[in-house]
Amino acid sequence: MPDIAKSRILIIATNGFEQSELEVPRDMLRDAGARVDVATPDGKDIRGWEEKDWGRTAKADLKIADADCGSYDALVIPGGVMNPDKLRVDEEAMRVVREFLSSGKIVAAVCHGPWLLVQADALRGRQATSYKSIRKDLENAGAKWVDKEVVADDGIITSRKPDDLLVFTNKIIEEIGEGRHERRQAAE
Repeated sequence: MPDIAKSRILIIATNGFEQSELEVPRDMLRDAGARVDVATPDGKDIRGWEEKDWGRTAKADLKIADADCGSYDALVIPGGVMNPDKLRVDEEAMRVVREFLSSGKIVAAVCHGPWLLVQADALRGRQATSYKSIRKDLENAGAKWVDKEVVADDGIITSRKPDDLLVFTNKIIEEIGEGRHERRQAAE
């Protein structure tokens, strides 16, 4: 069982991430003792979206393309609309998502973040949740969508919205403690 204080967590994001959906998990995981790195497409700092306008800047630690998935215990994908919409068509971001998924390591996505899991075809036959506006996207990808604060299915964690971030982040910590998951393939 990995100890959260000895774990490394990667967050992938770009400009337009939902402010709280990057900051709350990043800060809670760091407060729990984890080393958390933020990776962006170009390795440069990014700016969040908060309610109806641009928010604060988040410091980037590395380029997504330079992320060594083997060095991390979990991947976190914040939502917002712009962030996952840009990342789901970014080849390097999708490579990272697929590597984490195939490794059995924890993959956690909140709000619109599950769009990357849809793009990776990782939700077929699994329970998942998301922001309500993309429910049909998840269902069309074969997910069994449920309206819960957080859903964990074989180490794939999904959550709905900023109000759920405390439960979402605590579930990440719990799942890291369980270690790698012998993840079944998404159902046909």
